[in-house]
Amino acid sequence: MLDSVQQSTAEPILRGGAVAPPLRDAAQVIEIFGVDEFRTEGGLTLGSIRLAFETWGTFNPSASNAVLILHALTGDSHATNGNSDEIERGWWQELIGPGRPIDTDRYFVICPNVLGGCRGSTGPSSTAPDGLPYGSRFPLITVRDQVRAELRLAQMLGIRAWAAVIGGSMGGMRSIEWLCMEPNMVDTAVVLAVGCSASPEQIALSSLQIRAIKNDPNYFGGDYQRFGVAPAEGLAIARGLGQLSYRGSEELERRFGRKPQDDRDPRNGGLYAVESYLDHHGKKLAARFDANSYIVLSQSMNHHDIGRGRGGPKAALAGVKSQVTVVGISSDRLFPLPHQQSLADLLPSRPEVEVVETDIGHDGFLVEYEKVGKIIARSLCS
Repeated sequence: MLDSVQQSTAEPILRGGAVAPPLRDAAQVIEIFGVDEFRTEGGLTLGSIRLAFETWGTFNPSASNAVLILHALTGDSHATNGNSDEIERGWWQELIGPGRPIDTDRYFVICPNVLGGCRGSTGPSSTAPDGLPYGSRFPLITVRDQVRAELRLAQMLGIRAWAAVIGGSMGGMRSIEWLCMEPNMVDTAVVLAVGCSASPEQIALSSLQIRAIKNDPNYFGGDYQRFGVAPAEGLAIARGLGQLSYRGSEELERRFGRKPQDDRDPRNGGLYAVESYLDHHGKKLAARFDANSYIVLSQSMNHHDIGRGRGGPKAALAGVKSQVTVVGISSDRLFPLPHQQSLADLLPSRPEVEVVETDIGHDGFLVEYEKVGKIIARSLCS
């Protein structure tokens, strides 16, 4: 099936007259559902649905070596460049590749861009059947909807089971849902920096970020693409709020303290270094990410609750047969260690939580390559 999937050369519209950053050189796009074939948990339908994805390595003769990598909120399918000097480094570059913890000489590795995203997969910036961007008309989607889309992709690629499903943060939410929705399809799972459900604090932080975007004058009720503008300032503020929750307080103190940026006195028009840091990350994201996708994906994270409609989280996890490694970050303020402990306690195998000791905070699962890599390597070898 992979041989018949064509690499996309189109430039997906992101906002206004601009286009999204082009798909990565290695990205492929496949239509997984035709018009009105996919119905969300809420009962709404979409036009045809496409998922962008990248792959590394090759199938073994029995096609039993597939590993699914699931990215976080503002990530994409480009987890690694596969050691190519011609392609940009990926967001988990040090963990995926020949001889690395997720060894592409051993595994066929696939990373899709999530449903609702803006890097090739169908999302709010995609064109609806009427020829206009979905914008405000894009329906609410859940983590379960996203996993259903990924399941369809796997089926179309001839993947009947995953040797492993690995994801952190929003990707961890999808990893847990894979265990609940398809318990016979996952041999091993590594779930990082997340829990059984979104916490009140996480929902509150997310709701403030969404409000920042929607209150930008250029938001236009979510249909800003039609006016050739984007709520860039609102998205930058949202990212700043998010970035603050992704990093640890000790790291911020260590890196920035009360230092001014560029030695300019904050009492005389300058900025503190930490302010400049948040400003930089906000502008950087606003230049590459669609604001509506940020909202849609944030809402899907807010609605994450594996126990919903299943009799609670314990009942939801009762049928899990996979070997599961639960990973927490010692300084995580967004999903603190009790969230991972609760998840581990409810799994039938009751695994010990693997703790990554770092002052980085939630982003430790992305930054602490060596520590995270050792945990993943052990999980895949056991």
